[in-house]
Order: sequence, then structure tokens, then C-alpha cells
Amino acid sequence: MIDTKIPVTVLTGYLGAGKTTLLNRILSEEQGKRYAVIVNEFGEIGIDNDLIVNADEEVFEMNNGCICCTVRGDLIRIIEGLMKRKGTFDAIVIETTGLADPAPVAQTFFVDDDVQRRARLDAIVTVVDAKHVLARLDDSHEAMEQIAFADIILLNKTDLVTPQELEHVRQRIAVINNQAVVHETVNSAVPLDRILDQGAFDLDRILEIEPAFLDEEDHEHDDTITSISIACPTPLDPRKFMPWLQDITARQGQDILRTKGIIAFPDEPKRYVVQAVHMLLSGDLQEREWGVDDPRISRLVLIGRNLDPAALESGFMACAA
Repeated sequence: MIDTKIPVTVLTGYLGAGKTTLLNRILSEEQGKRYAVIVNEFGEIGIDNDLIVNADEEVFEMNNGCICCTVRGDLIRIIEGLMKRKGTFDAIVIETTGLADPAPVAQTFFVDDDVQRRARLDAIVTVVDAKHVLARLDDSHEAMEQIAFADIILLNKTDLVTPQELEHVRQRIAVINNQAVVHETVNSAVPLDRILDQGAFDLDRILEIEPAFLDEEDHEHDDTITSISIACPTPLDPRKFMPWLQDITARQGQDILRTKGIIAFPDEPKRYVVQAVHMLLSGDLQEREWGVDDPRISRLVLIGRNLDPAALESGFMACAA
């Protein structure tokens, strides 16, 4: 019997592991398929949607809630809506927030009858940051769950660790999940035929990990982690912004799990994209230019612990040109 269900790939992984980089590879590499993309962010201001390179794809954005709890109803409604347009795309990719437990996301495809009838969960692909994963496994339940429920693991950023550190990470992953296929990568570079349309999701294995998988239950987050979203309606002065960003990254980097921003500079037609994981900071001008009618709003999202929203907002706004 021909399987007519739409395959769904769930991209998960902790904050800053490289999920959006992988998603961009899926959307930019020619493979003869069209994808509907669902992006979930933990914060009031959406950044990831603007970091996705191929604007021709169907992108649905869900902000200010985790896909595995408060907005799961939105996920079901979006998928049901997509099913009504079947034929305009070949597969669905869901990029979860880095704070999502993948179990309730996967559960959606088994507890909702309409979704189950029309879509099939093809694989849970977890991107793992080789540099920071050991620390995250010690302080984050979600990081552990993301690895445990993975069908395919991208052990990413292997260029940032020593061979000894990498072997330690390999061993730790194997203890948590020795069934997943592991690909070691830099910049999430992997042949896409190794992660898409794999038919890799194994419900029986998941039930061994979590016997209550098919029972609907609430999911709890580490409530010490908060998201701060800041927007400035005017361009920022790079002579002010860059030193400020470098300073807070150096001083508070241990507590700042993830930084993402799209910044407008005066007289610069291109968007400046800044990203950081702890104290690893990078920034560059995006090929995508500001449109004539685009509001040149500078946006920054910081996710972490012990953050002072008022001080961070004040410092950001003081960088206005």
C-alpha cells in the first residue's frame, strides 16, 4: 500500500546547537521538494523566521510559548490547515524552541485523530552542541530528553572541541541513547538524504523510554530560564552597540544561554545578524537587505538565567543612533 501521509521531520536541540543552520541547509540545497516550515520561538519577538534564507517556503511562526505546551493547540491547527492544501508541498519540517521536550511534540501525531490520519512523524532529528552539551546535560532536563527521544543525532560544532572532549561527548550520548544514528558535523553540514524521509521514528522504542508517551500530560520547564525580547524603533550606532554587546557577553555569558538579534545600522542596506551561545559571539551582515518599506527595527532576544530585563533593555536602547 502506498503511504499517502505527509512526512514530518521534527528538528530539536538545545539553544544554539545549530537547528536554524540545519533548516537553512534543507531549504537552500536543491532536492526537488517543497517544505512547509513551522518555527517555534521562546519569546515575544520572532527572530528565527527572519534567519530562514528561503522566503519562498511556507513558514508558520509561533511565538511566546513552547511548542510542547502552551502553543501545541496552535501546532495542531496549523497542521490541520496545511492538510487542506495538500499537494502544494511535499513534507513538513518543525523547528522547535531549544527549550522544548520533543516527547509532547511527537505525541501530537498520535493523540490527534485528524493529524494522525493525514501526517506521519518521519524522524526526530536532534542537533547537539559538542562544545556545551555536557554542561547542559547536567543542568537541563530538556537537553537530556532531546537526546533520548532522537532518531537521528547531529553532533555539531565538533571543530570547537578536542578529540578527547569529543570522545567524552560520544560516550555520554551513547549512555542516553545508543539507538540513534549519529552524524558528526561542523555547521550542521550533513547530506540531507541521511536525515530526511528516513522513516526512522520508532514508536515501540519511545514507549520503552516513556511508557506513558501516549497519555496526555503537562510538561514543565525550568522556570529559572527566562526570555527577554527588546526592540528599538530606530537604527543602532555600531560604535555603541558592538562594545555593549561584547561587554554583556563577557560579563554575563555564563548565564546567557542564547542571544539572537537582527540589527539595523544607519546607512547600511543589509541587516546585521548577531548570534551567541554563552560567550561564543558572532555577527555578520546578512545578504538579505532591508526592503524599501521594511521598518528598520532592531530586535534582540536573550534567553538565560539571572537576567536583569530593565538593565539589558536600558543598555540596548542607549545604543540608538
